Amino acid sequence: MQIDVTGQHLDVTPALRDYITGKLERLERHFDKVTNVHAVLSVEKLRQKAEATINVNGTSLHANAEDGDMYAAIDALVDKLDRQIKKHKEKITNHHRSEGSLKKIPLAEE
Repeated sequence: MQIDVTGQHLDVTPALRDYITGKLERLERHFDKVTNVHAVLSVEKLRQKAEATINVNGTSLHANAEDGDMYAAIDALVDKLDRQIKKHKEKITNHHRSEGSLKKIPLAEE
């Protein structure tokens, strides 16, 4: 999984980069087909904002979170992405396990 971390109006320190990378790598425990993650960390006055876009098996999932503390914003972001990945995985497995659109009619015994 490739993780890109960029900052807007913010210098991404090695500690911050390690923190978000560690959190985002945990997303692979639910769904192993995560190919690319692009995270953007930004600061607007007193708001710390974290956004991320994940490419999962041909589908893009996006989430953003705001907080007064950057680490809290990253935690909220990862929680949102975790829920989205679980929902996406359930959607895929439920669609592939369906019986089909035609109902099976039992044969009449003679």
